[in-house]
Amino acid sequence: MAEDKKIKLDNEDGDNAEINADLANTEKINLDGEKKDVPPDLGLVTENEKLKAELAAKNDRLLRLQADFDNFRKRTAKEKLELAATIEQAFLKDLLPLLDNLSRASESAESDKSDAESLRKGIKMIRMETVAAMGKHGLEPIETAGKAFDPNFHQAVGTVKDDTKEDGMIAVELQVGYMARGRVIRPSMVQVVKN
Repeated sequence: MAEDKKIKLDNEDGDNAEINADLANTEKINLDGEKKDVPPDLGLVTENEKLKAELAAKNDRLLRLQADFDNFRKRTAKEKLELAATIEQAFLKDLLPLLDNLSRASESAESDKSDAESLRKGIKMIRMETVAAMGKHGLEPIETAGKAFDPNFHQAVGTVKDDTKEDGMIAVELQVGYMARGRVIRPSMVQVVKN
């Protein structure tokens, strides 16, 4: 709020005059009508300096926050890479026994003592171990037996005529599809009934 104060002025003729002056105004008009600068109000100067200091502090804080965010982003990216490497190593470690069993089965098939039945059992066992190892990491087959065709889970590669089933039902699964943790990795390749 402007503060008014009475100021006494002397003109060149020796007359005195008293006027109300606005102290918040930084310029003054003399009796000749000319404007002349008055020193700025010290309260305004200190408030200006205070605001400049606040602005500098906020700029400094902003720069620090930007640097912290950049460091956070870099750290998060590094942690993601390390986590992916750890998961990959665990998966490969679970596949090593399968590789060992495949090597044994291959050696057994090449020997003269091998018979078809033991080879069949060995392959079946290796398949079961593979399914178990991949299931441990979230892989599961997509069910198709007795299911209706769903383009989110199945890929139709043909149609067949089958009077025993309704239209849109899966007739034959040509290739097993798989999901991992609720996401389709590969859809089941199927033939669909169309009568």
